[in-house]
Amino acid sequence: MTKTKVAPALEANWEIKDRTYMVRGGNIPLTLRIPSKHSLKYPMLWFDQQNNLQRELRYATNMISPFKDEQNGEITLGTILFKDGSMVVTKENQALQKLLSLYHPAKGVRYYEFDQIVVAEDELDTMNLQIDALIVARTMEIDHAEALLRVELGSKVSTMSSKEIKRDLLLFARQSPQLFMELAKDDNVQLRNFAIKATEAKIIKLSDDQRSFTWAANGKKLMTVPFDENPYSAFAAFFKTDEGVQIFKSIEKKLK
Repeated sequence: MTKTKVAPALEANWEIKDRTYMVRGGNIPLTLRIPSKHSLKYPMLWFDQQNNLQRELRYATNMISPFKDEQNGEITLGTILFKDGSMVVTKENQALQKLLSLYHPAKGVRYYEFDQIVVAEDELDTMNLQIDALIVARTMEIDHAEALLRVELGSKVSTMSSKEIKRDLLLFARQSPQLFMELAKDDNVQLRNFAIKATEAKIIKLSDDQRSFTWAANGKKLMTVPFDENPYSAFAAFFKTDEGVQIFKSIEKKLK
């Protein structure tokens, strides 16, 4: 392999600092060892576009580069070992840092680099989203609030007072701001709630097999629920059709 001393483009903005690496996944082992050199079983190759060649990677504790073609003389192979789900690599160990941060094929699969700035940015984004969601929740009309909260709590909403609904809505907005904002913008949420309220008021009836809606008074069929669809979601979509608009107006009068 042709020897090269040209630093890959990935290292252009490299910062000298201590770095922390974390094991990915929920069940974190007490120790995790990842490959530290290229082999047939665990390939560790990186394609260098500047030189148009595959470069073999290995962690040598007495070398400053993670590339085999830049390691001269006798080398000492190192072990890459995570303990209790993490590993701190000091700024003095640039070979291991660059291997883990830039080139190792297990990055993003078995582990990731912990970045406090990124974490802070993510937390700030979450906090801003929570504030936006809470503002929307605080100013939301009670009918809309009931409709949105029914997605989370189901029929329990029917027995709640307006203050309980507003309280639980604010809690929902704070705990799941992204989902809350998506539901707040979904007009089908209100139409689903409208259909549920009409069913609870015995204006319309959903069949036992949940395949059709009828007028409760005379049993006349209003619509057939498409296969594998939530009946109330299907009825919400039906309200948007020409026939459904008339049904909606009729139900609206009866609910008043």
